[in-house]
Amino acid sequence: MALPAQQPTAFHVMTKPRGAICNLDCEYCYFLSKERLYPNSKFRMGDTLLEEYIRQYIDAQQVDAVTFAWQGGEPTLMGLDFYKQAIAYQQKHKRPGMQLTNSLQTNAVTLDDAWCAFFKENDFLIGVSLDGPQDIHDHYRVDKGGKPTFERVMRGIDLLKKHGVEFNILTTVHAANMHRGLETYRFLRDEVGTQFMQFIPIVERDNNTGYQEGNTVTERSVTAEQYGQFLISIYEEWVRCDVGRVFVQIFDVSLAAYIGSNPGLCIFEETCGRAMAMEHNGDVYSCDHYVEPDYKLGNIVDIPLSEIVVQDRQIQFGQAKRDTLPQYCRDCEVRFVCNGGCPKNRFIETPTGEPGLNYLCAGYRAFFNHVRPTMNYMADQLRQERAPANVMFQVRQQDQQLQMAFAKAGRNDPCPCGSGLKFKKCHGKRQH
Repeated sequence: MALPAQQPTAFHVMTKPRGAICNLDCEYCYFLSKERLYPNSKFRMGDTLLEEYIRQYIDAQQVDAVTFAWQGGEPTLMGLDFYKQAIAYQQKHKRPGMQLTNSLQTNAVTLDDAWCAFFKENDFLIGVSLDGPQDIHDHYRVDKGGKPTFERVMRGIDLLKKHGVEFNILTTVHAANMHRGLETYRFLRDEVGTQFMQFIPIVERDNNTGYQEGNTVTERSVTAEQYGQFLISIYEEWVRCDVGRVFVQIFDVSLAAYIGSNPGLCIFEETCGRAMAMEHNGDVYSCDHYVEPDYKLGNIVDIPLSEIVVQDRQIQFGQAKRDTLPQYCRDCEVRFVCNGGCPKNRFIETPTGEPGLNYLCAGYRAFFNHVRPTMNYMADQLRQERAPANVMFQVRQQDQQLQMAFAKAGRNDPCPCGSGLKFKKCHGKRQH
């Protein structure tokens, strides 16, 4: 059967076979409340639906490299046999020459040798949720009994390492760690030993529905300014020591934009709408952050995925990201990187009173402007087919020159750093 004319060449579905059910009770989790959408449900994807989803997802993709993304809740609560069956169905329905991969986001508490051996054998990419050192992680990430989870998560990570499973770390940035960016980064790099990191800001709407409504946030949420400083503190270490050996998602996104490519991450693309979420019963929603009645697109039992993705309201949902952008954003010098950010966070006003500004705007703007000189340098290196890691030598040279200038500066001289302050009020103050 021919695909619709507007069918995208590829799209993404975040699949939640256990729905919102989780073994943890993280205080800032936006998804636990989604359980209320399905009263009296067993929250388990059945075998027939699993096969139908895999068949439809493969058939609707017009590319030969397709990724299945399993999330929750906690997806491992489905049990290992569920994923063994998923692999069997993938092999049954894939087209000749098609490359299928699987990713799974987990809190790692349930992992054991059997899980990790399976992940390794089937080339799963595992995302582990870990918020930093023990006191930070355990501040909000607790189990159903309110007990800390850090030690159990670390045991899960050790098992992934033992079996050679590829994994990355997803760290949320919130009120408990927003002032400790560099410490968190060093812990993940040096003690956890991960090379791949994501830093996701917690922007939690203060309401009783769990939906994207209202214009105030909870006290757990990161502030815009502090999110920017969190990223800057990490970047300053990374650009001196870790380019080419540690990969931070938002740094990769920035570099892609600075060389003129698409950011490659939905929140920073000009439009969205090609990253949907599917519940345990086959209901499909516009986005993982919009699993709520107004954004339900249909059920794959009734409407094929190939048709769901091209529904007018889904296309409009994606285009609204661009079309509702305030003029303040359209005129912004870093729009080419962030494109206004995720629509779920666009609930404050611009300085001129225009609605639709991203809550995180001040942080994004500070960060993307801060990295401009070194991003431009790395982009230029790539254009010359040289390694972006050369930036580390460049920055260290500049550091040495600046230290020499500090040594010669008088207390009342302009600070050599270019801040516009007197030396005694800037770096001179810090040195004493």
